[in-house]
Amino acid sequence: MPVFDTADAAQLLEGMRLARAALTRGELVVIPTDTVYGVAADAFSAAAVQRLLDAKGRDRTAPPPVLVPGLPTLDALAEIVPEPVRALVDEFWPGGLTVILRARSTLDWDLGETRGTVALRMPSERVALELLAETGPLAVSSANKTGQPAATTAQEAEEQLGDSIAVYLDAGPSASGYDPERARSGSTIVDATALDHPDGKLRIVRHGVIPDEEIIRVVGAERCA
Repeated sequence: MPVFDTADAAQLLEGMRLARAALTRGELVVIPTDTVYGVAADAFSAAAVQRLLDAKGRDRTAPPPVLVPGLPTLDALAEIVPEPVRALVDEFWPGGLTVILRARSTLDWDLGETRGTVALRMPSERVALELLAETGPLAVSSANKTGQPAATTAQEAEEQLGDSIAVYLDAGPSASGYDPERARSGSTIVDATALDHPDGKLRIVRHGVIPDEEIIRVVGAERCA
């Protein structure tokens, strides 16, 4: 379970190479994000996603979100992207906003018991974006055992996840640009699936780094439950 310091150019190159190879083999990689450290798996490998859930001590009723490299991937993975969601991602992506949408029915993946939905986010962390640009969408959940504090350093992640991880990419303390205590709560998650209907409203399901009032400012109080 090698740890690579991404501030060192040589270690960054080697770490990224090994991380890509590990993900291709269906193994797990710990990566920095702009909120907390995450444990990543190939989103299109059911075995890799199950390995992620097992490492965290979760079952299939808690499917992982999917990190994406940019807006084109949002449209590729979501069946419909309502206008309020486009306004939110224009404002907060890349960054600490996760949106739950209906997944395209043609996708050949198994993230768990999603009920046809997918939680998507584009992070702003440089190393994460570079890896995503090369691998495509990754299933990523916070790098900690379920019930334990989320890891904000690679060391904290390693202490909890140990050798269940093939590669650790260490970019120093996470959550740059956010209040550290708020950042431990992770990204703000909004469920936009009800917006498929004319009278449907967006629901904030996790209060994270982006304050509720900022979500309401962008979409309007009348569109929030």
